[in-house]
Amino acid sequence: MTGMEEMAPVLGPALGNASEASERALATRPGKSDAPAWNMKLTRKAVLSRAKAPDLGAVRKLNCWGSRLADISICRELPNIEVITFSVNNISDLEPMNQCQNLTELYLRRNSIASLHELFHLKKLPRLRILWLSENPCCGSDPHHYRMTVLRNLPNLQKLDNQMVTEEELSHALLEGEEITAPPAKSDMKNCCQNFTPESSVMEGTMENENELMNFSLEETNKIREQLGMKPVPRDKFSSFSPRETDGNRKNRNNILNAILLLLKELDSEGLEIVHQTVGNKLQALQKKELREDR
Repeated sequence: MTGMEEMAPVLGPALGNASEASERALATRPGKSDAPAWNMKLTRKAVLSRAKAPDLGAVRKLNCWGSRLADISICRELPNIEVITFSVNNISDLEPMNQCQNLTELYLRRNSIASLHELFHLKKLPRLRILWLSENPCCGSDPHHYRMTVLRNLPNLQKLDNQMVTEEELSHALLEGEEITAPPAKSDMKNCCQNFTPESSVMEGTMENENELMNFSLEETNKIREQLGMKPVPRDKFSSFSPRETDGNRKNRNNILNAILLLLKELDSEGLEIVHQTVGNKLQALQKKELREDR
């Protein structure tokens, strides 16, 4: 059973046996029989499985990217957690993380966080240095106000949304950012995301404007290979490195590479090592195939 299958839905009666739990975990939202549920609860068993830890106190890093999570109350029992990746889920309440005193990195891109007042729960985390909160409803239509407000309330951040924080920004944030002194009202949380769903956010992310799709050059190709720990492609071999493609195939490949680049940013060292080994094996297989075809 995978870690995702071990996550239980938030709503509904108490779970029965393991097979019932699995069925509930894969249940769909009412009225959307072909769509996966986005109201999963992160369980103790799932955390220990994902973190490969003997107990919750030993968990230092947790990666639950794209796990359809809504309930992360288990975070109250993770006193020593340092890095959390919860991007691409359905999380709206950050209160369970307000006791994670050792947290240094928090990735929450593409969730259902409706109000910047949720930052109130992060203000007492003294070691938080990296926060990725973009593509949430709380970001609003004014990116400057959003960034200034986040930095006004979390002045110890060194990086916000994959962009380094400057001393000048912190100075401006004191004047231009909104100070948050209380958590969001419960009524606001219930009514917050009526027009926002993680499914639509994920679909929008994979159907980006064609002008923003990557047309990979030699430099971009080698940047990807560097992230994977691979040697760069020499310039004189680049033209033969990529086969001729139709426009449709090229666009499809660019979509896939774009998705891979986004995913790489979410992986920890262990995940990157797995990707590195897999890519190495794939390249070896392709090289052997090319040698056979040349004979």
